[in-house]
This record gives sequence, C-alpha cells and structure tokens, in this order.
Amino acid sequence: MGGGFCNTISKPWKRMGKCIDEAVSKSIIGKFFKLEARKSCFSREFRAGTATFLTMAYIITVNATILADSAGTCSISDCSMPVNQTASPDCMLKPNAGYQNCLSKIKNDLIVATALSSMIGSFAMGLFANLPLGLAPGMGPNAYLAYNLVGFHGSGSISYKTAMAIVLVEGCAFLAIAILGLRAKLARFIPQPVRLACAAGIGLFIAFVGLQTHQGVGLIGPDPSTLLTITACKSTNLVTGECSGGKMQSPSFWLGSLGFLIMSYGLMKNIKGSMIYGILTVTLISWIRGTNVTIFPNTPLGDSNYNYFKKVIDFHKIKSTAGIISFTNFNRSEVWLALVTLLYVDVLATTGTLYTMAEIGGFVNEKGGFEGEYMAYMVDAGSTIVGSALGVSPIATYIESSAGIREGGRTGLTAVIIGIYFGLSLFFTPLLTSVPPWAIGPSLVMVGVLMMRVVKDIDWNNIKEAAPAFFTMILMPLTYSISNGIIGGIGIYIALGLYDHVVGWIKWAMKMRKMMVQEQNQISADHNLEII
Repeated sequence: MGGGFCNTISKPWKRMGKCIDEAVSKSIIGKFFKLEARKSCFSREFRAGTATFLTMAYIITVNATILADSAGTCSISDCSMPVNQTASPDCMLKPNAGYQNCLSKIKNDLIVATALSSMIGSFAMGLFANLPLGLAPGMGPNAYLAYNLVGFHGSGSISYKTAMAIVLVEGCAFLAIAILGLRAKLARFIPQPVRLACAAGIGLFIAFVGLQTHQGVGLIGPDPSTLLTITACKSTNLVTGECSGGKMQSPSFWLGSLGFLIMSYGLMKNIKGSMIYGILTVTLISWIRGTNVTIFPNTPLGDSNYNYFKKVIDFHKIKSTAGIISFTNFNRSEVWLALVTLLYVDVLATTGTLYTMAEIGGFVNEKGGFEGEYMAYMVDAGSTIVGSALGVSPIATYIESSAGIREGGRTGLTAVIIGIYFGLSLFFTPLLTSVPPWAIGPSLVMVGVLMMRVVKDIDWNNIKEAAPAFFTMILMPLTYSISNGIIGGIGIYIALGLYDHVVGWIKWAMKMRKMMVQEQNQISADHNLEII
C-alpha cells in the first residue's frame, strides 16, 4: 500500500523532471553547453553541481580564516589603548579589543571575497571552457601567503598589499604561459620526485596549521624545551601560547575531534559533503552560549559577534581587501622568490588537477588532450587576477570537482550551478563568520590526509628520488615554508645527480687519456720503424 502510494507520487515528479530535461536540452542553454552531444541532461548537471559545491563549500570559511591570520590590512594603529598611552607592536599579538575588531572586519571581507572569486571563477570555467569544474582560492598557496609571506598578524617581511601585487603578477605570468603553450615545459623543469612530494609536503603543512592552537583544534603548542609538544590545554598563556594547565582537557579540542571523526566516517562511506557535515556539527554546538565550547563568550567582543550573528542574512560589502594592490618594495629578493614559488605551485596544481578530472570524466582524446583544455588554463589564470583584485590568494581548480563528475556532470552547466551556490552564500556572511577555529582545524587535517596519497608514486627504493622527496616534504612543515621545501628538494636532487655527472666526466677523461697514450705509442712505434 505504502509502496504503491510512493510510486504514485514519484511518477509525476519523474515525468516532470524528464520534461524539464528535454526542454533544457533542446533550448539555447542546452545547445550552448552541448548537453545532448555529451550525453547529459539538466537534472544530472544540477545534481553534479550540488555534489561538488557540498564537497568544496568548506573553503569559504577555511580560506577566510587562514588569510585573516595574516591580519590583512590591520596594523598597530587599529589597537585600542588607554588615553595618553602609545600602542606597542605587542598589541597585535596579545588580546586587544580594537585589533580584534579589525580582524573581524577583515575576516568578513575575506569571506565575501572568497565566495565572490569562487563564483566568478566557476562561472568562467563553465561558460568559456564548458567543463564541470569548480574554482576557488587554493589550499596551500593561501597558507603560504598568510604564514610565510605576510606572517601571523603581519609579522612577516611582506605586507598584505604587496602580497596581492605578487598574486596579480603571478596570475598574469600564468596567463601568458597558458597563451603561449609553455605550461608543460615549465612543469617538466622541476624534478619528478620533487613535484610529487610538493603536494604531500603542502598537505603536511596545512595539517600542521590545523593542529595548532590559534588556527585549529589546539592539539599542538609551543614548548621551551622541545619547541613543540602536545597541548589541548584547558588554559593557555595568551602571550606565549604555552600550556598553563589541564593538558588534554580542552573541551574545544574534543569537540573538534568529533568533527574529524564525522568527516572520516563520511569519507569512508563516500558520503557527499562529509567535510561540511563535520564542520556543521562542531559549529552548531559551538553556537550555543553559556557552554565551555561556545564561540560567543560573555565578553564585550563575544556579545558584539553574537549580535552580528543573529542577523543571519546580511550582504557584507568588501571594505578593506578589494583593490589594495601595491607595488611598493616590490623589487626585493623575497618578493621574486615568492612569485616563482606561487607560479610553480599554481602551474603544477592546475595541470595535475585538470588532467585528473579529464581522465575521470572520460574527456581525454587519443592525443592526450581534451576539449576546452586551452581555455581552462586561461580561465584559471584569469580567475587568479580577479582574486588578487578582491584580496584573496591564487584561484585554483578543485579536485573536489570529481564528486560532481562521478554524479554525471559532463558540461560547463555543472560549473555554472556551482557558481550560483557560491553567489547565494554571499548573503549569509553572519553565519559564515561565526565558524570557530576548532571546526576549521579538522578540515585542514583532513585536507592534509587526502593530499598525502601522491607519496605512493615516489620510488622509495631509489635514494636518488627518495631523499629529495623526503626533504621536500619534511622541510615545509618544520620550517613553516613551502618555498624552503621546494628549494631544499631541488638542491638535494642536484647534489645527488652531480655524482653521476662527475663519475661520467672522470671516466670520459680517463678514456681520452688512454686513447691519447695509445696514439702516442703508435706514433712512436711508427717512427722507430722508419728509422730501422
């Protein structure tokens, strides 16, 4: 009886869905996206776009949180101090109401900038390349920009404005490389073991960030004797970050651990949006006031954040991060090193992601290329240029697009639907800005886990490949620098490769010497015969 009723209800819906699919396929939209040619339909593309967005929506809050750690355009002038007292640089590292208020505004701007740049990039990928791929600020370049270039709360050697100029130039350089077709040659310039190890090293770096106190779940903290130690403390020193009591008793750490388990179980069962479910669970619990894990404590700043949170829907205008590009102090060695590093990571990541997605979707032709490849690279580069104008790190094609491709997405209509979802998220800034660090941390660790899969392709039995790969991976988290890992890996590879060259030169020199000696002996023998 129940089954018959359900079938009675479902049949009209199926007929309606089929009619919509046929109407869209025969319309201008269907012909533009080649729905029939690629054996797809509107409902399938819609499901694919939804699946991809659910798997990559975490980037809206995660990217904003990482970039906000650099403090953006906040400075010592934003610190609030008593009358007749001058602010010291310490106010940017210690709790300060004025500086924290500036950080909150920066994070709001970055959330909008992230969603807006993702929307523009995804729209462009769908309309120009006609590929079912979602774009957003890339994980890895954002951490490199925030923690290596600008530094935590602006403690680095490069200002946020100059960093955006670097991103702009990198995007223009990538666009030129894509137009001239030099991408493949540039990618092959880096040794293969270092290329493979880069993804794993960046994954370790991102996971390391997610395990720390300020940016993640707080499992790892500073120690005066061993530099790092396990913490998750109930109380910490606000200046040094060291544990001051209750090790492994932090309620927010255990709540974050629950979120990580939810993500892990979901990914084990191939549930779409598993990372979102983990973040949502932790965030919803943290929104309850009066608990030990609330993100809205009973303080003036907590009350202010809670009042903004209660708006739920609010369109926030970007005030501090848009159009802040500055070429002041651009001609410095640190700037050029950062430019090369970002360009290298962007080229390799985009190349790897696009070809992986093309393989999964069955787009690759006999020659090894795929339809829309040329435009896809230009869209990726162009989106980075747009992102720099909005104040975010380089835009990348997301590997999470595989979720939509597995749902049947085959055209750019999937990417357009992803862009629409990012556009809708612009109106929920109060909710997105209220996601706590211990909800973001587990997702960063999970991203690290997923990025480690490339190590299986490294030949660990060959020391000439294993050593450079290992140094590339280990130096990134331990030196808190992606560029140091790349430079270290290439240096070790060159040093180990010199052995073969030196041995080859020695053998060649010995062979030449032997030939010369034989020739001299032959000449002497001929001369003696003539005398006789």
